[in-house]
Amino acid sequence: MKDINRREFLKLSGVAAATTALASCGGSNNNLGDIDPMGHHDGPVPTGKMTYRKNPKNGDKVSILGYGWMRLPMLPVEQTGDEANPPQEEIDQEQCNKLAKYALDHGVNYFDTSPVYTQGKSEASLGIALKESGYNRSDYFIATKLSNFSPDQQTLEAGIEMFQNSLKNLQTDYIDYLLLHAIGGGGMDTFNARYINNGLLNYLMQQREKGVIRNLGFSYHGDMEFYDQILEQTNKFHWDFVQIQMNYVDWNHSDGKHLYEELAKRNIPAVIMEPLLGGRLAKVPDHVVAHLKQREPDNSVASWAFRYCGTKPNVMCVLSGMTYMEHLEDNIRTYAPLVPLSKEDEEWLEGDTATLIRSYPTIPCNDCKYCMPCPFGLDIPGIFVHYNKCVNKGNVPESQQAKNYYEARRAFLIGYDRSVPKLRQADHCISCGACKPQCPQRIDIPRELTRINDFVEKLKQGTL
Repeated sequence: MKDINRREFLKLSGVAAATTALASCGGSNNNLGDIDPMGHHDGPVPTGKMTYRKNPKNGDKVSILGYGWMRLPMLPVEQTGDEANPPQEEIDQEQCNKLAKYALDHGVNYFDTSPVYTQGKSEASLGIALKESGYNRSDYFIATKLSNFSPDQQTLEAGIEMFQNSLKNLQTDYIDYLLLHAIGGGGMDTFNARYINNGLLNYLMQQREKGVIRNLGFSYHGDMEFYDQILEQTNKFHWDFVQIQMNYVDWNHSDGKHLYEELAKRNIPAVIMEPLLGGRLAKVPDHVVAHLKQREPDNSVASWAFRYCGTKPNVMCVLSGMTYMEHLEDNIRTYAPLVPLSKEDEEWLEGDTATLIRSYPTIPCNDCKYCMPCPFGLDIPGIFVHYNKCVNKGNVPESQQAKNYYEARRAFLIGYDRSVPKLRQADHCISCGACKPQCPQRIDIPRELTRINDFVEKLKQGTL
Protein backbone atom coordinates (compact mmCIF):
# COMPACT_ATOMS: atom_id res chain seq x y z
CA MET A 1 0.00 0.00 0.00
CA LYS A 2 1.47 3.35 -0.93
CA ASP A 3 1.82 6.00 1.75
CA ILE A 4 -1.31 7.99 2.59
CA ASN A 5 -1.74 10.78 5.08
CA ARG A 6 -3.60 10.30 8.31
CA ARG A 7 -6.83 12.08 7.27
CA GLU A 8 -7.10 10.00 4.11
CA PHE A 9 -6.51 6.84 6.08
CA LEU A 10 -9.18 7.64 8.65
CA LYS A 11 -11.62 8.52 5.91
CA LEU A 12 -10.97 5.23 4.15
CA SER A 13 -11.30 3.16 7.32
CA GLY A 14 -14.40 4.99 8.50
CA VAL A 15 -13.06 5.69 11.97
CA ALA A 16 -12.63 9.46 12.02
CA ALA A 17 -15.01 9.63 14.95
CA ALA A 18 -12.65 7.53 17.01
CA THR A 19 -9.92 10.17 16.97
CA THR A 20 -11.48 12.88 19.09
CA ALA A 21 -8.65 14.72 20.84
CA LEU A 22 -8.13 14.44 24.58
CA ALA A 23 -6.83 16.87 27.15
CA SER A 24 -3.72 14.74 27.35
CA CYS A 25 -2.14 12.19 25.00
CA GLY A 26 -1.89 9.85 27.95
CA GLY A 27 -5.64 9.68 28.42
CA SER A 28 -8.05 7.12 27.04
CA ASN A 29 -9.74 7.57 23.70
CA ASN A 30 -11.65 4.32 23.96
CA ASN A 31 -15.15 4.21 22.46
CA LEU A 32 -15.43 0.44 22.80
CA GLY A 33 -16.97 0.02 26.23
CA ASP A 34 -14.87 -2.12 28.56
CA ILE A 35 -12.08 -2.88 26.06
CA ASP A 36 -8.74 -2.04 27.63
CA PRO A 37 -6.74 0.07 25.13
CA MET A 38 -3.52 -1.47 26.47
CA GLY A 39 -4.82 -4.82 25.28
CA HIS A 40 -5.03 -6.70 28.58
CA HIS A 41 -7.88 -8.91 29.71
CA ASP A 42 -9.04 -10.14 33.09
CA GLY A 43 -9.53 -13.66 34.38
CA PRO A 44 -7.67 -16.22 36.48
CA VAL A 45 -3.98 -16.79 35.79
CA PRO A 46 -3.37 -20.51 35.13
CA THR A 47 -0.80 -22.42 37.18
CA GLY A 48 0.93 -25.53 35.91
CA LYS A 49 -0.19 -25.11 32.31
CA MET A 50 2.73 -23.30 30.69
CA THR A 51 3.63 -24.47 27.17
CA TYR A 52 7.24 -25.63 26.74
CA ARG A 53 9.40 -26.21 23.70
CA LYS A 54 12.21 -28.75 23.58
CA ASN A 55 15.57 -27.48 22.43
CA PRO A 56 16.56 -30.05 19.77
CA LYS A 57 20.24 -29.37 20.42
CA ASN A 58 20.31 -30.52 24.05
CA GLY A 59 16.80 -31.35 25.23
CA ASP A 60 16.28 -28.23 27.36
CA LYS A 61 12.59 -27.82 28.23
CA VAL A 62 12.19 -24.07 27.69
CA SER A 63 9.05 -22.08 28.50
CA ILE A 64 7.70 -20.54 25.31
CA LEU A 65 7.30 -17.28 27.27
CA GLY A 66 10.68 -15.74 28.07
CA TYR A 67 11.20 -12.81 30.42
CA GLY A 68 13.15 -9.98 28.78
CA TRP A 69 14.86 -8.27 31.72
CA MET A 70 15.09 -4.89 30.02
CA ARG A 71 12.09 -2.60 30.53
CA LEU A 72 12.13 -2.89 34.31
CA PRO A 73 9.95 -1.15 36.88
CA MET A 74 11.72 1.96 38.17
CA LEU A 75 11.39 3.89 41.39
CA PRO A 76 9.83 7.37 41.22
CA VAL A 77 12.44 10.05 40.61
CA GLU A 78 12.40 13.20 42.71
CA GLN A 79 12.80 16.07 40.27
CA THR A 80 15.58 18.51 41.12
CA GLY A 81 14.70 21.14 38.54
CA ASP A 82 18.11 20.73 36.90
CA GLU A 83 17.20 19.62 33.37
CA ALA A 84 20.84 19.61 32.28
CA ASN A 85 21.65 16.94 34.89
CA PRO A 86 18.43 15.01 35.53
CA PRO A 87 18.49 12.48 38.40
CA GLN A 88 19.18 8.89 37.40
CA GLU A 89 16.35 6.40 37.67
CA GLU A 90 16.84 3.45 40.01
CA ILE A 91 15.42 -0.03 39.51
CA ASP A 92 12.57 -1.02 41.80
CA GLN A 93 14.31 -4.19 42.94
CA GLU A 94 11.54 -5.22 45.33
CA GLN A 95 9.03 -5.22 42.47
CA CYS A 96 11.52 -7.02 40.21
CA ASN A 97 11.87 -9.75 42.82
CA LYS A 98 8.09 -10.18 42.93
CA LEU A 99 7.86 -10.37 39.13
CA ALA A 100 10.61 -12.98 38.83
CA LYS A 101 9.10 -15.13 41.59
CA TYR A 102 5.62 -14.89 40.06
CA ALA A 103 6.99 -15.81 36.63
CA LEU A 104 8.81 -18.85 38.03
CA ASP A 105 5.75 -19.90 40.03
CA HIS A 106 3.74 -19.93 36.80
CA GLY A 107 6.22 -21.87 34.70
CA VAL A 108 8.39 -19.18 33.07
CA ASN A 109 11.97 -20.45 33.13
CA TYR A 110 13.90 -18.37 30.52
CA PHE A 111 15.30 -14.97 31.52
CA ASP A 112 17.12 -12.74 29.02
CA THR A 113 19.42 -9.85 29.95
CA SER A 114 22.56 -7.99 28.82
CA PRO A 115 25.44 -6.02 30.37
CA VAL A 116 24.07 -2.85 28.74
CA TYR A 117 20.36 -3.09 29.59
CA THR A 118 18.84 -0.58 32.03
CA GLN A 119 21.93 1.62 32.19
CA GLY A 120 24.09 -1.44 32.84
CA LYS A 121 22.09 -2.57 35.89
CA SER A 122 19.95 -5.33 34.40
CA GLU A 123 22.24 -8.31 35.02
CA ALA A 124 22.80 -7.49 38.69
CA SER A 125 19.06 -6.94 39.16
CA LEU A 126 18.24 -10.30 37.58
CA GLY A 127 20.90 -12.03 39.64
CA ILE A 128 19.34 -10.70 42.83
CA ALA A 129 15.77 -11.50 41.73
CA LEU A 130 16.59 -15.11 40.83
CA LYS A 131 18.56 -15.64 44.01
CA GLU A 132 15.73 -14.20 46.12
CA SER A 133 13.14 -16.38 44.34
CA GLY A 134 14.11 -19.46 46.32
CA TYR A 135 14.36 -21.57 43.16
CA ASN A 136 17.36 -23.76 42.40
CA ARG A 137 19.77 -22.74 39.65
CA SER A 138 18.72 -25.79 37.63
CA ASP A 139 15.09 -24.57 37.60
CA TYR A 140 15.68 -21.75 35.11
CA PHE A 141 17.78 -20.72 32.12
CA ILE A 142 19.78 -17.49 32.00
CA ALA A 143 20.50 -15.82 28.67
CA THR A 144 22.89 -12.88 28.48
CA LYS A 145 25.04 -11.25 25.84
CA LEU A 146 28.55 -10.20 24.91
CA SER A 147 27.72 -6.53 24.30
CA ASN A 148 31.11 -5.20 23.18
CA PHE A 149 29.87 -2.36 21.00
CA SER A 150 32.49 0.35 21.53
CA PRO A 151 36.04 0.02 20.12
CA ASP A 152 37.62 0.05 23.59
CA GLN A 153 35.60 -3.08 24.46
CA GLN A 154 36.79 -5.03 21.44
CA THR A 155 40.04 -6.45 22.74
CA LEU A 156 40.21 -10.05 23.95
CA GLU A 157 40.95 -8.87 27.49
CA ALA A 158 37.95 -6.53 27.54
CA GLY A 159 35.65 -9.24 26.16
CA ILE A 160 36.78 -11.77 28.77
CA GLU A 161 36.31 -9.18 31.51
CA MET A 162 32.77 -8.44 30.30
CA PHE A 163 31.91 -12.14 30.29
CA GLN A 164 33.37 -12.70 33.76
CA ASN A 165 31.46 -9.67 35.07
CA SER A 166 28.25 -11.18 33.70
CA LEU A 167 28.87 -14.36 35.69
CA LYS A 168 29.53 -12.30 38.81
CA ASN A 169 26.52 -10.00 38.40
CA LEU A 170 24.19 -12.90 37.67
CA GLN A 171 25.56 -14.83 40.67
CA THR A 172 26.15 -17.96 38.62
CA ASP A 173 29.06 -20.04 37.42
CA TYR A 174 27.61 -20.81 33.99
CA ILE A 175 25.42 -19.18 31.34
CA ASP A 176 22.75 -21.29 29.67
CA TYR A 177 22.37 -19.15 26.53
CA LEU A 178 25.14 -16.71 25.57
CA LEU A 179 24.58 -14.39 22.60
CA LEU A 180 26.89 -12.27 20.50
CA HIS A 181 24.86 -9.10 20.88
CA ALA A 182 23.20 -7.36 17.92
CA ILE A 183 25.52 -8.48 15.17
CA GLY A 184 24.85 -7.33 11.62
CA GLY A 185 25.28 -3.59 11.94
CA GLY A 186 28.47 -2.72 10.08
CA GLY A 187 28.60 -6.06 8.29
CA MET A 188 31.52 -8.48 8.27
CA ASP A 189 34.19 -5.88 9.11
CA THR A 190 32.46 -5.00 12.39
CA PHE A 191 31.79 -8.66 13.20
CA ASN A 192 35.44 -9.52 12.65
CA ALA A 193 36.59 -6.61 14.82
CA ARG A 194 34.25 -7.59 17.67
CA TYR A 195 34.69 -11.35 17.69
CA ILE A 196 37.14 -12.84 15.17
CA ASN A 197 40.34 -10.79 14.87
CA ASN A 198 40.73 -10.55 18.65
CA GLY A 199 40.15 -14.27 19.26
CA LEU A 200 37.07 -13.63 21.40
CA LEU A 201 34.77 -16.06 19.59
CA ASN A 202 37.41 -18.79 19.96
CA TYR A 203 37.48 -18.04 23.69
CA LEU A 204 33.68 -18.27 23.93
CA MET A 205 33.65 -21.59 22.05
CA GLN A 206 36.27 -22.89 24.50
CA GLN A 207 34.00 -21.83 27.37
CA ARG A 208 31.20 -23.78 25.71
CA GLU A 209 33.39 -26.89 25.57
CA LYS A 210 34.04 -26.47 29.31
CA GLY A 211 30.33 -26.08 30.08
CA VAL A 212 30.64 -22.49 31.32
CA ILE A 213 28.50 -21.59 28.31
CA ARG A 214 25.86 -24.22 27.53
CA ASN A 215 24.54 -22.72 24.27
CA LEU A 216 26.18 -20.15 22.01
CA GLY A 217 24.29 -18.01 19.52
CA PHE A 218 23.70 -14.43 18.43
CA SER A 219 21.01 -11.78 18.20
CA TYR A 220 20.65 -10.22 14.80
CA HIS A 221 20.14 -6.64 13.61
CA GLY A 222 21.27 -6.12 10.06
CA ASP A 223 20.68 -6.81 6.38
CA MET A 224 19.85 -10.20 4.94
CA GLU A 225 23.05 -10.57 2.95
CA PHE A 226 25.21 -10.65 6.08
CA TYR A 227 22.63 -12.80 7.89
CA ASP A 228 22.93 -15.44 5.19
CA GLN A 229 26.73 -15.19 5.30
CA ILE A 230 26.91 -15.76 9.04
CA LEU A 231 24.47 -18.67 8.91
CA GLU A 232 26.55 -20.30 6.20
CA GLN A 233 29.28 -20.57 8.84
CA THR A 234 27.09 -22.61 11.19
CA ASN A 235 29.27 -25.69 10.69
CA LYS A 236 32.31 -23.64 11.72
CA PHE A 237 30.82 -21.93 14.76
CA HIS A 238 28.07 -24.44 15.59
CA TRP A 239 25.38 -21.90 16.41
CA ASP A 240 23.06 -23.45 18.99
CA PHE A 241 20.29 -20.83 18.67
CA VAL A 242 19.63 -17.41 17.15
CA GLN A 243 17.56 -14.49 18.42
CA ILE A 244 15.61 -12.62 15.74
CA GLN A 245 12.94 -9.95 15.50
CA MET A 246 9.68 -11.43 14.28
CA ASN A 247 6.03 -10.40 14.42
CA TYR A 248 3.01 -10.46 12.15
CA VAL A 249 3.68 -6.95 10.80
CA ASP A 250 7.26 -7.71 9.80
CA TRP A 251 6.53 -11.15 8.31
CA ASN A 252 5.74 -9.96 4.79
CA HIS A 253 6.68 -6.28 5.02
CA SER A 254 10.19 -6.58 6.43
CA ASP A 255 12.67 -9.42 7.01
CA GLY A 256 10.72 -11.54 9.50
CA LYS A 257 9.86 -14.38 7.14
CA HIS A 258 13.41 -14.73 5.80
CA LEU A 259 14.97 -14.58 9.27
CA TYR A 260 12.74 -17.36 10.54
CA GLU A 261 12.78 -19.64 7.53
CA GLU A 262 16.57 -19.67 7.23
CA LEU A 263 16.81 -20.91 10.82
CA ALA A 264 14.06 -23.50 10.34
CA LYS A 265 15.93 -24.81 7.27
CA ARG A 266 18.98 -25.47 9.44
CA ASN A 267 17.03 -26.72 12.49
CA ILE A 268 18.45 -23.87 14.60
CA PRO A 269 16.00 -22.90 17.38
CA ALA A 270 14.69 -19.34 17.14
CA VAL A 271 14.27 -17.03 20.11
CA ILE A 272 11.94 -14.18 19.24
CA MET A 273 12.46 -10.57 20.26
CA GLU A 274 10.07 -7.68 19.65
CA PRO A 275 6.93 -9.78 19.16
CA LEU A 276 5.01 -6.61 20.06
CA LEU A 277 7.28 -4.21 18.15
CA GLY A 278 8.32 -2.52 21.38
CA GLY A 279 4.71 -2.51 22.63
CA ARG A 280 3.22 -0.99 19.48
CA LEU A 281 1.19 -4.13 18.74
CA ALA A 282 -0.47 -3.87 22.15
CA LYS A 283 -1.03 -0.10 22.04
CA VAL A 284 -2.81 0.02 18.71
CA PRO A 285 -5.40 2.65 17.69
CA ASP A 286 -9.01 2.01 18.62
CA HIS A 287 -10.09 0.95 15.14
CA VAL A 288 -7.40 -1.77 15.15
CA VAL A 289 -8.54 -2.86 18.62
CA ALA A 290 -12.06 -3.20 17.19
CA HIS A 291 -10.70 -5.10 14.18
CA LEU A 292 -9.04 -7.67 16.50
CA LYS A 293 -11.89 -7.82 19.03
CA GLN A 294 -14.45 -8.56 16.35
CA ARG A 295 -12.63 -11.81 15.65
CA GLU A 296 -12.07 -12.92 19.26
CA PRO A 297 -13.73 -10.55 21.78
CA ASP A 298 -12.40 -12.32 24.89
CA ASN A 299 -8.71 -12.28 23.99
CA SER A 300 -6.34 -9.39 24.56
CA VAL A 301 -4.86 -7.35 21.73
CA ALA A 302 -1.34 -8.40 22.74
CA SER A 303 -2.27 -12.09 22.78
CA TRP A 304 -2.64 -12.09 18.98
CA ALA A 305 1.02 -11.13 18.56
CA PHE A 306 2.25 -13.70 21.09
CA ARG A 307 0.11 -16.51 19.69
CA TYR A 308 1.33 -15.64 16.19
CA CYS A 309 4.99 -16.11 17.18
CA GLY A 310 4.29 -19.17 19.31
CA THR A 311 2.44 -20.91 16.49
CA LYS A 312 5.63 -21.12 14.40
CA PRO A 313 7.05 -24.60 15.16
CA ASN A 314 10.75 -23.65 15.11
CA VAL A 315 10.25 -20.96 17.79
CA MET A 316 11.77 -22.10 21.08
CA CYS A 317 10.97 -19.00 23.14
CA VAL A 318 9.22 -15.64 22.73
CA LEU A 319 10.65 -12.77 24.79
CA SER A 320 8.57 -10.08 26.42
CA GLY A 321 9.85 -7.11 28.42
CA MET A 322 7.16 -7.17 31.12
CA THR A 323 7.36 -4.04 33.25
CA TYR A 324 4.17 -4.55 35.24
CA MET A 325 2.39 -7.50 36.80
CA GLU A 326 -0.58 -7.15 34.44
CA HIS A 327 1.76 -7.63 31.47
CA LEU A 328 3.11 -10.83 33.00
CA GLU A 329 -0.33 -12.13 33.93
CA ASP A 330 -1.73 -11.50 30.45
CA ASN A 331 1.16 -13.25 28.73
CA ILE A 332 0.90 -16.25 31.07
CA ARG A 333 -2.78 -16.53 30.15
CA THR A 334 -1.79 -16.57 26.47
CA TYR A 335 0.85 -19.27 26.84
CA ALA A 336 -0.60 -21.42 29.63
CA PRO A 337 -1.39 -23.21 27.45
CA LEU A 338 -0.76 -21.81 23.96
CA VAL A 339 -3.70 -22.20 21.60
CA PRO A 340 -2.03 -22.11 18.16
CA LEU A 341 -3.52 -19.93 15.46
CA SER A 342 -5.21 -21.44 12.45
CA LYS A 343 -3.63 -20.89 9.04
CA GLU A 344 -6.53 -18.56 8.27
CA ASP A 345 -5.79 -16.50 11.40
CA GLU A 346 -2.09 -16.26 10.52
CA GLU A 347 -2.87 -15.00 7.03
CA TRP A 348 -5.43 -12.52 8.42
CA LEU A 349 -2.79 -11.05 10.74
CA GLU A 350 -0.05 -10.98 8.09
CA GLY A 351 -2.42 -9.41 5.57
CA ASP A 352 -5.35 -7.21 6.62
CA THR A 353 -4.18 -6.50 10.17
CA ALA A 354 -0.56 -5.74 9.24
CA THR A 355 -1.76 -3.41 6.48
CA LEU A 356 -3.98 -1.48 8.90
CA ILE A 357 -1.12 -1.02 11.36
CA ARG A 358 1.52 -0.12 8.75
CA SER A 359 -0.80 2.48 7.22
CA TYR A 360 -0.94 4.37 10.50
CA PRO A 361 1.82 7.04 10.49
CA THR A 362 3.77 6.15 13.63
CA ILE A 363 7.57 6.06 13.87
CA PRO A 364 8.79 2.42 14.09
CA CYS A 365 10.60 2.99 17.40
CA ASN A 366 10.63 0.03 19.79
CA ASP A 367 11.91 2.06 22.77
CA CYS A 368 14.92 -0.29 22.99
CA LYS A 369 17.18 2.67 23.90
CA TYR A 370 20.09 1.39 21.79
CA CYS A 371 20.38 4.97 20.50
CA MET A 372 21.08 6.24 24.01
CA PRO A 373 22.79 8.06 25.53
CA CYS A 374 22.61 10.94 23.10
CA PRO A 375 25.83 13.02 23.27
CA PHE A 376 23.67 16.15 23.47
CA GLY A 377 21.32 14.85 26.12
CA LEU A 378 18.19 14.28 24.02
CA ASP A 379 15.64 11.75 25.20
CA ILE A 380 15.25 10.19 21.75
CA PRO A 381 12.95 7.29 22.73
CA GLY A 382 10.86 9.61 24.92
CA ILE A 383 10.27 11.98 22.00
CA PHE A 384 9.23 9.16 19.67
CA VAL A 385 7.05 7.45 22.27
CA HIS A 386 5.15 10.69 22.91
CA TYR A 387 4.69 11.32 19.20
CA ASN A 388 3.44 7.77 18.55
CA LYS A 389 1.09 7.91 21.52
CA CYS A 390 -0.45 11.11 20.21
CA VAL A 391 -0.79 9.65 16.71
CA ASN A 392 -2.67 6.69 18.16
CA LYS A 393 -4.91 8.98 20.22
CA GLY A 394 -5.69 11.37 17.38
CA ASN A 395 -3.76 14.22 18.97
CA VAL A 396 -1.51 15.07 16.03
CA PRO A 397 -3.39 17.94 14.37
CA GLU A 398 -2.80 18.46 10.67
CA SER A 399 -4.09 21.98 10.06
CA GLN A 400 -6.21 24.69 11.62
CA GLN A 401 -9.06 23.47 9.41
CA ALA A 402 -9.19 20.20 11.33
CA LYS A 403 -12.25 19.98 13.57
CA ASN A 404 -10.25 19.01 16.66
CA TYR A 405 -7.23 21.25 15.92
CA TYR A 406 -7.16 23.37 19.10
CA GLU A 407 -7.84 20.50 21.49
CA ALA A 408 -5.29 18.29 19.77
CA ARG A 409 -2.69 21.09 19.62
CA ARG A 410 -3.02 21.72 23.34
CA ALA A 411 -2.89 18.00 24.15
CA PHE A 412 0.26 17.44 22.08
CA LEU A 413 2.21 20.42 23.46
CA ILE A 414 1.26 19.92 27.11
CA GLY A 415 1.95 16.19 26.89
CA TYR A 416 5.32 16.85 25.21
CA ASP A 417 6.51 19.10 28.04
CA ARG A 418 5.30 16.62 30.63
CA SER A 419 6.87 13.61 28.93
CA VAL A 420 10.23 15.07 27.88
CA PRO A 421 12.16 17.79 29.78
CA LYS A 422 12.71 20.88 27.62
CA LEU A 423 16.49 20.47 27.43
CA ARG A 424 16.01 16.93 26.12
CA GLN A 425 13.51 17.75 23.37
CA ALA A 426 14.01 17.53 19.61
CA ASP A 427 15.05 21.18 19.15
CA HIS A 428 18.42 20.34 20.73
CA CYS A 429 19.34 17.81 18.02
CA ILE A 430 22.26 18.97 15.86
CA SER A 431 22.00 15.97 13.48
CA CYS A 432 25.40 14.61 14.51
CA GLY A 433 24.21 11.14 13.49
CA ALA A 434 25.77 9.26 16.43
CA CYS A 435 22.45 7.55 17.10
CA LYS A 436 21.64 6.44 13.57
CA PRO A 437 23.90 3.36 13.20
CA GLN A 438 22.78 2.08 16.62
CA CYS A 439 19.09 1.80 15.67
CA PRO A 440 18.06 -1.82 14.99
CA GLN A 441 14.93 -0.54 13.20
CA ARG A 442 17.10 1.53 10.81
CA ILE A 443 15.21 4.73 11.58
CA ASP A 444 16.78 7.91 10.22
CA ILE A 445 16.68 9.38 13.73
CA PRO A 446 18.07 12.87 12.97
CA ARG A 447 15.56 13.29 10.13
CA GLU A 448 12.64 12.21 12.32
CA LEU A 449 13.75 14.50 15.16
CA THR A 450 14.00 17.42 12.74
CA ARG A 451 10.54 16.65 11.40
CA ILE A 452 9.04 16.47 14.90
CA ASN A 453 10.77 19.69 15.94
CA ASP A 454 9.43 21.52 12.86
CA PHE A 455 5.98 20.19 13.68
CA VAL A 456 6.24 21.36 17.31
CA GLU A 457 7.40 24.84 16.28
CA LYS A 458 4.46 25.20 13.90
CA LEU A 459 2.09 24.09 16.66
CA LYS A 460 3.55 26.65 19.06
CA GLN A 461 3.21 29.43 16.50
CA GLY A 462 -0.22 28.30 15.35
CA THR A 463 0.95 28.19 11.73
CA LEU A 464 0.29 24.54 10.95
